[in-house]
Amino acid sequence: MADHPNAAKIRAAAEEMERGGDMMSLMAELLDDDVVWHEIGRDEPIRGKQALAERFSGMPEGASIKTETHDVLASDEHTIQLVTATATMGDQSLTYRTAEIYHMRDGKITERWAFSDDTDRINRFFGGM
Repeated sequence: MADHPNAAKIRAAAEEMERGGDMMSLMAELLDDDVVWHEIGRDEPIRGKQALAERFSGMPEGASIKTETHDVLASDEHTIQLVTATATMGDQSLTYRTAEIYHMRDGKITERWAFSDDTDRINRFFGGM
């Protein structure tokens, strides 16, 4: 059975990121201009594609997050991506699992939530970044 178009879009973007693709180009293609992005450990979401681009460009020097997608499930309005991520900063690393939930409209992400297997560990690792 073929992937739902929303699943195919998220899966293709994830595969491109896993190969080292340009996050900013992928964001430009995949995100609605008015996207609302809920991050683990932040009380307030990031609002708008431009603000999110600024957030991602503000990562500390040498910091990275590598992901491995396990599955993508989708309907016309929602897509769920199951991910294992490994974050690295300097000589420290953290591996964790997340469920990324996307609200979709016209093939674009309009809102995103992430839920993790260990939010406290993630918050300690990133230290309010």
